[in-house]
Amino acid sequence: MEEEVRRKIPTTLQVMAASIEGLLEEISGVDDPIEELQCLKTALLSIPLRDLRDSVSGQRFNVIFSLLHSDDKEQVELCVGILERILLALGPVTLAQSYRAELQGGLTHPNDTVKILALTQIGRMVEHPEASTEILNNHDILAATICCIGEEKMDVAKQAIQSLSKLSHSKPGLDKLFQTDLLKVIKDVMATSDIIRYRIYELVVEISSASPISLGYCAKSGFIAQLLGELTGDDVLTRATSIEMVTSLAYTQHGRKYLAQQGIMDKVSNMIKGADTDPFSALYIPGLVKFFVNLAIMDSPQQVCETYPVFQNKVFEMALDPDPAMIGVALDTLGLLGSTVEGKQVFHKTGERFKAVWLIMSKIAGAGATELRVRSLDAISQLLTLQLEQQTEDLLALTESWFLLLSNLPMDMIRNISIQPFPELHCAAMRVFTAISTQLWGQKLMISTPSFMEFILDRSAGQTKDAKDAKFDLMGSLVCSSTAAEILGSQHYIRLKTYLREGPYYISPVVAVCTEGAD
Repeated sequence: MEEEVRRKIPTTLQVMAASIEGLLEEISGVDDPIEELQCLKTALLSIPLRDLRDSVSGQRFNVIFSLLHSDDKEQVELCVGILERILLALGPVTLAQSYRAELQGGLTHPNDTVKILALTQIGRMVEHPEASTEILNNHDILAATICCIGEEKMDVAKQAIQSLSKLSHSKPGLDKLFQTDLLKVIKDVMATSDIIRYRIYELVVEISSASPISLGYCAKSGFIAQLLGELTGDDVLTRATSIEMVTSLAYTQHGRKYLAQQGIMDKVSNMIKGADTDPFSALYIPGLVKFFVNLAIMDSPQQVCETYPVFQNKVFEMALDPDPAMIGVALDTLGLLGSTVEGKQVFHKTGERFKAVWLIMSKIAGAGATELRVRSLDAISQLLTLQLEQQTEDLLALTESWFLLLSNLPMDMIRNISIQPFPELHCAAMRVFTAISTQLWGQKLMISTPSFMEFILDRSAGQTKDAKDAKFDLMGSLVCSSTAAEILGSQHYIRLKTYLREGPYYISPVVAVCTEGAD
């Protein structure tokens, strides 16, 4: 008897499903469904996603899709919000089998949010082995997705690129894109304008980066050769954009191997050499430098700098350039390369040339535009940083010599920068102190510099969250050092540990003193 009663009592899921079904019926029966749509959206958002899947399974939401065909922007936006929630709860296979036609219609909808909704769901489907088969067999959906790359709104194009790039994860997907008439669709979209052409290049680079096989498809289609040809085009803006794309292609090992086989490294090197005679080179030189920075970080700074000395020479030149844009790129490059042991050694081998650059970095850190000062301080901290396993006698002597070269009183110089009323400068200065805090010579300088320990233990300095975090990082670095207790002394070391234990945002309690007669 009790069991029969229990069977008659609806479960929570059944109640939810009935509620959703009732709201759908209400929506289909009114001319102005805004209020009902808002209720449905609220109901859907109140149900956890895992429960919603069971609640919406078996129900059809054609009425919501049909309401997308309206000039009422509020109605369309509500429908998109509802469908986002519902479709997310459904599996990719269900989407492919039940809502393929509706999603295809969404790709040509005049409202961009509807297009993005459809593209997002298509992206989900192409990632799923079974659902992707349904999509690969539908030429019109894929063609419409490709056409979305040519849409005016960048968010739509980005979502289309993201969804299509997922096809590169399978051979059937690659075959469909590059060995059917969809290739012609891609080329037709590509011919729309310069902007759209580079969006297609972005798709090609995304696909090429997935694997050597996918790169082979892209190369065979002719897209990569076309992109590489743009490097030496007459339009300097096109040149600048193409070098960014080629740099992205070089992020993978198979991409770098392919570029080397095509002689691109030598071509970029020659472009840097020829830039001196080009009055518009400032537009693309930063991109050429970043290309080699990427190679150096991915492979070997020493190998890249020795094989292409024009790259290192150009970086030094840019550091001495009066143009702030060139200086900024040079500082970032010096920091990235100098963060590696190989990079430090490469710079050290140049002798007086790097010394001149280092003195300029010190000068920039001390005065000038705040942004450049921060970038210079960050480059200095990267060049001075040595991990514990890297702290050989030679490297410690090198970083110490560089630090002492910053000024006659480098500790005071960095401290004075840190107390200026610019939070970003304070944090950058703290990062320099953190860089030297694990090195024996750095700790000795800290304890021998008058009032320095009191300065870093003073919580009143640097009141922003970032400033407190930067100070806390310095404390953590010192406390974790095996030599800090001995070099700094037990009293300072205990105070550092207390600071660390109390956390970055600790506020000392203030004792209130009451006076007789006070209210």
